[in-house]
Amino acid sequence: MAKPASPIAQRLQELLDFDKRLYFFVLVLIFLAIRYLTNTLILESIPDYEALEQQGGLMFFHVFNTLNYLWTPFALLWKFTVIAFLFWSIGLMIGYKANYKELWKFALVAEVVFIFPELLRLLVYMNPSGNVTYFDIQNFEPLSALWIVGPSNVAEKYHYPLSVLNIFELVYGAVWVLGFHSISRRSLEESSLVVFIAYFIPLLLWLGFYIGAYR
Repeated sequence: MAKPASPIAQRLQELLDFDKRLYFFVLVLIFLAIRYLTNTLILESIPDYEALEQQGGLMFFHVFNTLNYLWTPFALLWKFTVIAFLFWSIGLMIGYKANYKELWKFALVAEVVFIFPELLRLLVYMNPSGNVTYFDIQNFEPLSALWIVGPSNVAEKYHYPLSVLNIFELVYGAVWVLGFHSISRRSLEESSLVVFIAYFIPLLLWLGFYIGAYR
């Protein structure tokens, strides 16, 4: 017999009772809008960008960004699939069964956490001073370890790992504790264990691999 939903789980289920397809469409539009505006700021921070634009020197920049925009919805769908699989498989492995479809839907909702760091970058550099460079905007990772130590103070191979170690990842994990608790009907302590094993350990292993493989 399934355990009854806790008051927290019931409240969360009520909050998430909306059209996920429409939500995904809006989520993609928000990510695209923020990234487009941020890329515009990056472009304008390049010295003599107007002359380079006329000469075709920024063609690669535009092609890369266009491909990134086109790939965004597919990247999100792939991420939701992998994240949901990790929680489903690890939960099953330690005896905490959860519905994969519901985990996938929750991964879709939880992704809203990662809108905020991109939005913060955009807001901080909305009116940049004259000495702001392309790299300042590109390497600005708010509330991250990279943000604390400064990109210029560490080797380049540590930039990405340190940028991933941020407050938003912790918030994402906390959101998932509530999500797994709601879907699996397990306690918050048991759900925290699943989040640690299924999300944070693979994330740390990936960052370790990235540092070791960086050339």
